[in-house]
Amino acid sequence: QVQVVESGGGLVQAGGSLRLSCAASGNIFSINAMEWYRQAPGKQRDLVARITRAGTTTYADSMKGRFTLSRDNTKNTVYLQMNSLKPEDTGVYYCNARIRTPLAPIESDYWGQGTQVTVSS
Repeated sequence: QVQVVESGGGLVQAGGSLRLSCAASGNIFSINAMEWYRQAPGKQRDLVARITRAGTTTYADSMKGRFTLSRDNTKNTVYLQMNSLKPEDTGVYYCNARIRTPLAPIESDYWGQGTQVTVSS
């Protein structure tokens, strides 16, 4: 059994900051990339940022310079530091972890339940 749990969402004013966490636990052999997605009301789920096991990061264009994704492999946890937040950053933020379990030959995607981020103007 594998669990992916997000935390850290909330309500913040425009220009403020939030730090999201995503922790994977359970019967894990290895974790490759970990990712954050955002889903705004009535819209599709879009990639926000990705970090590889080695720590290489990529960001959506609208997040560059404002968001920072980091990773602690000893804790199977990633952290998304979000600064200079804008109302358009509002949405449910989901974490996805590409995990291989001990008996599985390949990785699978494991999603968290999501955490709400609301940025007021």
